[in-house]
Amino acid sequence: MNNIRIASWNVNSIRARFDILSKWLKKNQYDVIFVQETKVQDHEFPIDDIKNIGYEAIFLGQKSYNGVAILSKEKIDIVNKNLPGDNKDDQARFLTSKIKDIELICIYLPNGNPIDTDKFPYKLKWMDRLTDYIKKKLNENKKFVLAGDFNVIPKEIDVHNPESWTNDALFHEDTLKKFWAMMNLGLTDAYRAINEDKVEYTFFDYKRVTNFINNKGLRIDHFLLPPSMIDKLDKCYIDSKLRGLEKPSDHVLLPLVFHIKTHPKPRQMDLEKN
Repeated sequence: MNNIRIASWNVNSIRARFDILSKWLKKNQYDVIFVQETKVQDHEFPIDDIKNIGYEAIFLGQKSYNGVAILSKEKIDIVNKNLPGDNKDDQARFLTSKIKDIELICIYLPNGNPIDTDKFPYKLKWMDRLTDYIKKKLNENKKFVLAGDFNVIPKEIDVHNPESWTNDALFHEDTLKKFWAMMNLGLTDAYRAINEDKVEYTFFDYKRVTNFINNKGLRIDHFLLPPSMIDKLDKCYIDSKLRGLEKPSDHVLLPLVFHIKTHPKPRQMDLEKN
């Protein structure tokens, strides 16, 4: 495999969005897709439908809320489904697997709103736990891809009206401190590495139907890469076309897509020469 093509999408219900998802995968044939907000329990996950379109899947769900999954053309196994740091946390938000020597880390980071409830401290603590996990991976010089719905607006360029979001958990100063503390460990925002000043978004509120048409949204879905992976980055872009279809997710389909170049295996004749 000379290239690994990975995508991510918050589907906001895998059952409601399966037709759109399957059509996109059939057309584009990506190797891996991270999925968030599946909103199904494990026994309800459409594993047979996934296999019928040529993919394997691992998944972690709960009733009506949250839920994460990783779909892959290759057989994959669950490496970790519990973010370390809180044994009592039973929300389905974290799932990891591996392809080759690359760890795939799919997350659905807590929203945190309203900020005057226990949801906001839970979000901040979850971010601390994620930072600790990533710090360990970086210290071990591990290859990984961290992706999903972060529910974090990194900078003013990533929201169409930043002044109205300062008291929201997605753009609150405490959220940004946690996010940038993790980023400053050595992570790179793959989208911004390719599209430094481009104004595009990955989320458009259902309640404001003209926001998508007028490009008034948020960029809260991210691919974050360690130094061991950033030199392999080829493309990263936002594919928003399917947001305009009937019954779309409020997140754009495959919000961040990129290619990671890997070295091909040596041919047998090359091995014999050596």
